[in-house]
Amino acid sequence: MEGLLVLGLLLLLLGIGLPVAWSFAGVVAALVWLYDVNLNTLMLQGFRSLNSVILLALPLFILAGYLMQSGGIAGRLVAFLEMAIGRRRGGMGNAMVGASGVFGAIAGTATAAVAAIGTLMIDPMAERGYPRGYSAALLGISSLLGILIPPSITMILFAVATQQSVAACFAASIMPGILLMFGLMIYNRSQVGRNFRELRQDVRLSGGEKWRITLRTLPALSLPVIIIGGIYGGVFTPTEAAAFAVVAAVLVGLFIYRDMSLRHLRDSTVAAAETTGSIVLILLFSFVIGRILVAERIPQDLTELVASLVSSPIGVMLLVNVFLIIAGAIVDDVSVTVVIAPLLLPLMMSVDVHPVHFAAIVATSVVIGANSPPMAPVLFMACRIGKVSVHHAVGPALRMMALVALPVMILTTFIPSLSLALPRWLGLL
Repeated sequence: MEGLLVLGLLLLLLGIGLPVAWSFAGVVAALVWLYDVNLNTLMLQGFRSLNSVILLALPLFILAGYLMQSGGIAGRLVAFLEMAIGRRRGGMGNAMVGASGVFGAIAGTATAAVAAIGTLMIDPMAERGYPRGYSAALLGISSLLGILIPPSITMILFAVATQQSVAACFAASIMPGILLMFGLMIYNRSQVGRNFRELRQDVRLSGGEKWRITLRTLPALSLPVIIIGGIYGGVFTPTEAAAFAVVAAVLVGLFIYRDMSLRHLRDSTVAAAETTGSIVLILLFSFVIGRILVAERIPQDLTELVASLVSSPIGVMLLVNVFLIIAGAIVDDVSVTVVIAPLLLPLMMSVDVHPVHFAAIVATSVVIGANSPPMAPVLFMACRIGKVSVHHAVGPALRMMALVALPVMILTTFIPSLSLALPRWLGLL
């Protein structure tokens, strides 16, 4: 019962407009009062939990995402993918999905993909006949590929909060991410000619022009290969990969593409510091909340409660899926990852769900929750970028989630090998 009260208080504080970090602080204050625990000891333990080499990857990947957003990388990726698939049916929409996936594999965040890819593609898509509401919905959902395709900040947070291997969590979400990417491409292709007419591109590029576009894109395309390949090839750890991503983003932006200025570098660093500060505060308070809940046996009580209501493992997994989607529609992805997921992990382990498998389930649920009303933070951002009212995008977004994202989540939940085969093959489990 106390676990539900904690979630209820968190939702209340977020609902009245309190910033996320201070909403978590309010929950800590309530738990300290409720259970009469020693706050000084808890805060020291929380600070020790933050003293982690793994967590160094968090600010570095955030900084890399901001640097790549302003360094011309997204523009080259869009130009290359539009050249490769833009002339085919649904090509412009599929180019945006592909660009979001590749950019997400470099930056690791959905917001960076929305800002970088959306500003480049939604206006040209409108000129080609795509409704702005549909384009914003497609952008909102495809941008979440950055959570599924590593490196992923969400998976780093999950790994730290649940004490799992970051590399294993990265690997677990790759196949669901690929399924989501191709599912969105197939859906987009099916909509062209049925719900709107796409104007085809008449300009033909010569072989020399195609070769020049490809050469200009090679530095951008090589980054995810080096980062992901380096992690799983044992060349460097996720933290070292994050440091490499920052250095590579600066070098490519300043000296190869020359789209980054010193002002861009300064602004990106400040923005990354602000984002990191907010997430670290949330992590600190979430660690404290987690220790209080574990000490008071709240996760175990929740497991026993659900077991008394639902007897079958399938029923438990379906119930957790529904709860994750509802929670994701109300609170942000960080809250789902660092508070709700650890609270539900013992319940999932009681029905023999591996923690790394649960990481992939949480990641697929975030894709749905981040685009679902009433919060829908990623969808709202996509609508702002697309210059369209959100009510024009809600319908298309719900259809994409029902026909593509939800089936991917169900497949990920009930086919464990989809998320566990790659980590096992790489020797991470």
